[in-house]
Amino acid sequence: MVKKRIAVFLDRDGTINEEMGYLNHPDRFFLLPHVAEAIKRLNQNNILVIVTTNQSGVARGFFPMEMIGIINKKMGKLLLEKGAHLDKIYFCPHHPEDNCSCRKPKTGIFEQAAKDFNLDLKNCYVVSDRIKDIEWAHRVQAKGILVLTGYGKGEYEYMRHTWKEEPEYIVPSLYEAVEWILKELSIP
Repeated sequence: MVKKRIAVFLDRDGTINEEMGYLNHPDRFFLLPHVAEAIKRLNQNNILVIVTTNQSGVARGFFPMEMIGIINKKMGKLLLEKGAHLDKIYFCPHHPEDNCSCRKPKTGIFEQAAKDFNLDLKNCYVVSDRIKDIEWAHRVQAKGILVLTGYGKGEYEYMRHTWKEEPEYIVPSLYEAVEWILKELSIP
């Protein structure tokens, strides 16, 4: 039997790049500090890095479907320039009212990734600036880490009393999240 793999699922906007609302042009895409270094650490330790992102701006008519590919290509290029790479990007272009299975917090993306990469979701991690993504992680028994970039600081300081579930860890940024994950996996 082939050994199940571990992945770190990363939300895009607010976790990897500056939160800009609906990203409708590549000139508005900026990596957050030390993101490439964090992803590179995961790459060096043979941990899959998978981006998951809801992009309802397509369904809402704010930008064409092609814009998702353009933004993702820029993200990949910026990461590659610093020696990091993503293993896969899953996105949902649907409107929240479409009730599709690929829109977070439904678990369709997790299920597809588990098939695509032979993942043990119970040993995977989700890093996001949104508590709804932490709850999404817990639906498949993955561990959720809240970063205080993007919407994270506001979610933590002003909305914590409304949380249905607590994250396993709360950190300033993706870099500290990766440090915590590696420590938890006993990787120096």
